[in-house]
Amino acid sequence: MKIILKDGAKAPSYQTEGSAGADVSAFLEEDFILKSGCYSAIPTGIFMAIPKGYEVQVRPRSGLAFKSGITVLNAPGTIDSDYRGEVKVILINHSDKDFTIHNGDRIAQLVLSKVEEAAFSSVECLDETQRQGGGFGSTGFK
Repeated sequence: MKIILKDGAKAPSYQTEGSAGADVSAFLEEDFILKSGCYSAIPTGIFMAIPKGYEVQVRPRSGLAFKSGITVLNAPGTIDSDYRGEVKVILINHSDKDFTIHNGDRIAQLVLSKVEEAAFSSVECLDETQRQGGGFGSTGFK
């Protein structure tokens, strides 16, 4: 995938041979404090040309979520193939402590995913299913 990096930004990188997601790092001029209960768009210094028919999903890093309560607010976030602006990651701090993000800290992971474009067609009724209109919790909680 073609990318442009701001001077000093890190390219996304896979940490192990079997990784599905490439870690992406913060690109900051100075440390940023993500206050408890707050969220912010963190720049990465990365611009990319995603092939048509694909998206890049922005997902949390499990270690940050488990150890510090930091996650991607709109997980998974979607970067569309026609977007050419800087990739930013919306992080939220679910912990009761402020969290400092340093330049170069790995803050999320990017997963390239194939997408299909749907053709929507209006009809008078839909086929029946066992579930029908049952929504949240309709199959039970246990």
